[in-house]
Amino acid sequence: MLGIVWLATYNMKKYIFWMCFWIISGVQVAQAQTGQFFSAYDSRLNYMGRADYSDTAGPKFWASGASLSFEYEGTEAEVVIGDEVIYGSVHNYIEVQIDDQPSYRLQLTQAENRIKLVAGLKGKKHRVSLVKNTEFENGYIQFKGVYCKQLLTAPKNHKRKIEFIGDSITCGFGADEQHLSCKDPKSEWYDQHSAYYAYGPRTARALKAQYHLSAVSGIGLLKSCCEKPIIMPQVYDKVNMAQNKMAWDFNLFQPDVLTICLGQNDGIQDSAQFVSAYITFIQTLKTYYPSAKIMLLTSPMADSALKEFQMKALKATVQQMHKLGFSDLAYYAFKLRAISGCSSHPSKAEHALIAAELQASLKRFMNW
Repeated sequence: MLGIVWLATYNMKKYIFWMCFWIISGVQVAQAQTGQFFSAYDSRLNYMGRADYSDTAGPKFWASGASLSFEYEGTEAEVVIGDEVIYGSVHNYIEVQIDDQPSYRLQLTQAENRIKLVAGLKGKKHRVSLVKNTEFENGYIQFKGVYCKQLLTAPKNHKRKIEFIGDSITCGFGADEQHLSCKDPKSEWYDQHSAYYAYGPRTARALKAQYHLSAVSGIGLLKSCCEKPIIMPQVYDKVNMAQNKMAWDFNLFQPDVLTICLGQNDGIQDSAQFVSAYITFIQTLKTYYPSAKIMLLTSPMADSALKEFQMKALKATVQQMHKLGFSDLAYYAFKLRAISGCSSHPSKAEHALIAAELQASLKRFMNW
């Protein structure tokens, strides 16, 4: 009987030993496959967009279209991304682009997310770009680092620089219903946001330019919608525009050209007041960007009455600015009315058409 007990005890110890061995070995294999960790402030990581760089764990980005890009050696990579989870429930969306493959969309699910971006890719070198699809109102995302075999030299930035100032249209609100229709009862107002496929980033990619999006849903020049307590001139100088917090250092990004697409939320206003507000805002922008050209845009959502008002107001603004000595200023009226997306916003397909119009106009204006 004692022999049986001893044998059973021995076999159990042997079983536990080998289980521990394989568990430990498995952890070591997983670590070896994951690669080494590179911190968020590694010089080989390339960021774009207004950010708060004060946190040692990594920069925080509130703006739509903010991005991280890097190149690495190996067959797989993982990235660590923090999510503010504003209001305790809102999770941001990002767009992932790997090499020349079609991009894909995913939603963060935790306050800290370790996301396997690629696995088993062929070739030694790969290029990754991560873009924030959601906007200021949805809280920040924080890039905290990358796991891979080896980071390579940071991708070269394009020399051209564009900033797109606007409202929900510029954010890409309601554009992407591929995975979730806005008619779905489970859909939240931000579930179809797609800054990556909005007209601004599309235009920048086509013109080979760096870009910033400075856009907040519902915001206006004189008057915002939806009881929003801020207007664009009031919050434009902030890192977090939605909360009107943290001063932005304009020396960090000096665009060659700015486009401004405001007025949909203002609606038809007193023309003299609207033009005066636009002139004041443009003069402020020129103090931040003395060398930048500026193009004013009509709203691609505007009905015929609002579009007529905007065209007259923008023309008057440009004429008065020219008289004041600001010659690097123009306006463009979109031909297309784009209202096929959620809440009568431009759809993903319509953003492509809007971008095509803007690309042609900017090429002429900038001689690109």
